Amino acid sequence: MKIVDCRGQACPIPVLKTKEALSQLEEGEITVIVDNKASRENVKRFAQKEGCSVEVEEKDGLFYIKITKGATPEKRKEEEPEKGGAPVQKGRPVVLIASSYVGEDPELGKILIKGFIKTFLNADPMPEKIVLINTAVKLACKGADEEILNALKELSEKGVEIICCGTCLDYFGLLDQLEVGVASNAYDVVQSLVNASSVIRL
Repeated sequence: MKIVDCRGQACPIPVLKTKEALSQLEEGEITVIVDNKASRENVKRFAQKEGCSVEVEEKDGLFYIKITKGATPEKRKEEEPEKGGAPVQKGRPVVLIASSYVGEDPELGKILIKGFIKTFLNADPMPEKIVLINTAVKLACKGADEEILNALKELSEKGVEIICCGTCLDYFGLLDQLEVGVASNAYDVVQSLVNASSVIRL
């Protein structure tokens, strides 16, 4: 069984190394070793999205992630080309929010960000995903503006994927304070942006 040692390595290296190891494996097992919760969750989610089974064991402050790849993994695909045709375009945008307020004036910007996020509930079409990076991750955590938090929760319930930068959450000490969405990694964020039909930046 192959060991992928990712101790001391920052996002998105553990996910990228896991991806590389799985791509070289027809079927079988690998064990990925990480030393923080964010990497544990990122590697686990990536492997599950690839159709693999995952077991996690914690020992002496390290996480041992055992990933089993089958002969015919059912990889989840967001876009499936039709036979003899072009890929199906969903047409729903991805929204990238990189700050807890919009524009240059913080006070006005806090009013604007609340208005925009609440208005997405009535957008047609609704966003496919909302990606929160930098200080914007605070909008999805305990202690955030209640109206914003409730709007994000309602968007999530209606099928909008809320993706929060795990490195950003860790930087602000908020990994355990996340109220809505998932703590993700740079690889997932980049894939979300490059595969989007369009990207809206607030």
